Parts: sequence; structure tokens; C-alpha cells
Amino acid sequence: MAVLGQLARRLGVSESWVRDRRCAADLALASLGDAQLVLLRPRRLMNANGRSVAQAAELFGLTAEDVYLVHDDLDKPLGKLALKLGGSARGHNGVRSCISCLNSSVSPPLCPALGRVVGRGALTLLTKAA
Repeated sequence: MAVLGQLARRLGVSESWVRDRRCAADLALASLGDAQLVLLRPRRLMNANGRSVAQAAELFGLTAEDVYLVHDDLDKPLGKLALKLGGSARGHNGVRSCISCLNSSVSPPLCPALGRVVGRGALTLLTKAA
């Protein structure tokens, strides 16, 4: 959610989030060059957020190839970002839900690294200020 918030700020739509009950999510619409972007913050539990993603994709006429998933990856160094084209959920239940509901594994997940806090069970997320 922090990554989407930062993206919304940089696109100038951070105050434009609206709740959409049809897909059980908050949506913000933005332009980037010639592209129209739909930013989606599901309001479901992570393990069921694929339903929100699939319903929004249908609502906006998007295919699985048009969807970018932003999710955490504890196995990456803190502050790193990875773009992965397709593949498996690698044990991430939220990604698994999206793959299942979109009936495709072609969505390229965008994975900001949270990093593990050594010696504690807590997680840390760092974001750069705009």
C-alpha cells in the first residue's frame, strides 16, 4: 500500500482515491503519457485480494497482461525493487489469489523488498519521500 501511495503522489492523484464497492477496493485513475492507469488498493484480506483485482480488470476491460501486481518480497534486500514477468506465486498467497482469479500467471508482479529485521519478528518498509 505504501508503494501505491507513493506512486499516486508522484502521479498527482493521491487525493483521488474512491471506494468502489463493485470490486471491493479503493481506486485512483491517473494518466502517464498516453497511458491511462488504474491504481487499485483491495479492501479484502490479502489471501482473497485476487477477486478485487479480477473484478477491476473486468470493469475496466483489462486483460491479465495489463495488470501489474505490487507485493512484498521478504527475500530481497531492503529497499530493492524487482520486476518479474510471469511465473509462480513463490508462496505468496495474495499473488496466488490473483493468478487464480485472473486465470493466468502472466501478470508481471512488481516486488518492493521489505527486508527482514534480524532478531525480531517485525518487518520494516522504507519509502523515499517524493
